[in-house]
Amino acid sequence: MKLPITIHQARLGSTEFKVIRPARPLVHAVLIDHDRHLDTYLDQDAAQRIGGLWKLAASSPRSLVHLQMRGNRGPSRELPEDGTRQLDLVLLHHSLQFAPSRWKEVRGRLGPGRPQTVTLPGPGHTDEAVIDQEARHYKENRDLFHQHLHAETLFMTGSAKVFRDTAWHFFDVAQNGPGYVPVHPSYPHFCTELHSNDGISATRARSTSSTATSGTHDPDRQDPADHDV
Repeated sequence: MKLPITIHQARLGSTEFKVIRPARPLVHAVLIDHDRHLDTYLDQDAAQRIGGLWKLAASSPRSLVHLQMRGNRGPSRELPEDGTRQLDLVLLHHSLQFAPSRWKEVRGRLGPGRPQTVTLPGPGHTDEAVIDQEARHYKENRDLFHQHLHAETLFMTGSAKVFRDTAWHFFDVAQNGPGYVPVHPSYPHFCTELHSNDGISATRARSTSSTATSGTHDPDRQDPADHDV
């Protein structure tokens, strides 16, 4: 799949950071923090592109992948609600060792960016069936997501493998959501979950389940060679 992006640079002292954003805004994507869980509401296009950005994060260990969503209009049935807030999302590799406390300053120094189109493996490249689900629960498993919240942003920090193994959730929503909605009028939402019980999250202090929904966006998470862009 071909994914248009923009590449931004920001310098803090002697350190330069590379930030990747989708070239077109994800206007039909909303990430909501419910304190105990996270919900993501997506239309087909947003789900497809986020799946691509998820794969890009797997192969770009020296970059931060920034999905701007907190300013989008949320589903009317979800907000406002006590204890909820809308968030942006940053995907990054653990080897970058980026401190979320630096994000607000990095974000404020980003330039206009330069456009680029990257070519990524298609949605069918990673088959859910070949993922070793049992191995995820071994105590030796280090392919886990670590979540942090800072500056109205959720940081998903993980390995190339965990990003690659979980991208299919978003492609599943993009492929199956639109067909599901018309035949289920009483519950017009196609859902999938990234849950802490699945052995993909190191975070235990709060539930890490999230739900992606597609079809009717209601407006009223042996490694390949790095190809860091």
